[in-house]
Amino acid sequence: MNTPRFVLSKKKVLEQHDNVRSYCDVLSYSSKTNQDVTLILEKNTDCMFSVHLENELRHLKDFRRVIFLAQGWTKNYIKSLVNRGVSWFIVDNQADLDTLLGFLEENKTKKISLLLRMKLKELSIRTEKYFVFGMKSETINKRLLELRNNENINSVGVHFHRKTQNMSEWNIEYELSNLLSEKSLEVIDYVNIGGGLPSEYANTNTKVIDSIFKKISGLKTWLNKKSIKLIIEPGRFIAAPSCKLETSIIGVYDYNIIVDASVYNTDMDAIVVPVKLLVEGEGEGEPYVIKGVTPCSMDLFRYKTLLKNPRVGDKLVFLNAGAYNFSSDFCDLEKIPTEVVE
Repeated sequence: MNTPRFVLSKKKVLEQHDNVRSYCDVLSYSSKTNQDVTLILEKNTDCMFSVHLENELRHLKDFRRVIFLAQGWTKNYIKSLVNRGVSWFIVDNQADLDTLLGFLEENKTKKISLLLRMKLKELSIRTEKYFVFGMKSETINKRLLELRNNENINSVGVHFHRKTQNMSEWNIEYELSNLLSEKSLEVIDYVNIGGGLPSEYANTNTKVIDSIFKKISGLKTWLNKKSIKLIIEPGRFIAAPSCKLETSIIGVYDYNIIVDASVYNTDMDAIVVPVKLLVEGEGEGEPYVIKGVTPCSMDLFRYKTLLKNPRVGDKLVFLNAGAYNFSSDFCDLEKIPTEVVE
């Protein structure tokens, strides 16, 4: 049997990048989605990179292309980022904003671009499961006008973020026009819609994806008429379809398939989001459960997949497997290697 592996297509990464590039003025790949994709995009495109932790910077060379999303930082932390060349920041609360402004006051030669993260209502939020990032719109409107007059800030803007597989809440133009004052719309340079774009999974309604892009196109037109540039942060949309997960079947019984990998070292998304990976060749045959190798009852790749006569030793390939394929040390599982192909 072969060792399980991810196979990442450079061609598909660049194709997905190009597919979404025309819908925005600035594309900023969400680097946390898959760092192997980060390496390909930095070398082959001019996109920027949305980064959340300083550790992530080790995957990049040109920090001028970083948009850093701050949380709980200090002036020394800001100084270390700025000294390394980071000049784009997103701040989601007033405490961090005041820390940043204090740093700029003490370091008047430093120039940055700054976006404020705003809360948008999410209809699918569940109490006590999701933390709601961002500042209220009245706070955003007040602070934007202050920032516009700060000589250390080159550009100002607004950022917001919705969950990565959001399929329904895309009336962004209507929401922004109600939440941002006319004065705010006059002074901002950028709107970053964050949250990525959905990708195709077994439990995804793909019929609405085209309508999402139409709404984004309309949003860009509306913003550009106001001399505002649109930033998109696709992570899943680029990473997911660019990568396959190749596994081997090590057991078949009672319409259950056991593979030589686990969602805990390949597809934590199956538990966290949850999204279920498509299987190459599925659609005909008998319904099978596809179970990971660990003793956990939640270690399920798919609960029902139609397959023809799967046998021990067969290769089983999961599609769209490149997004958030992070691993855990549960049962001392090893990290699955990634092979990049042209």
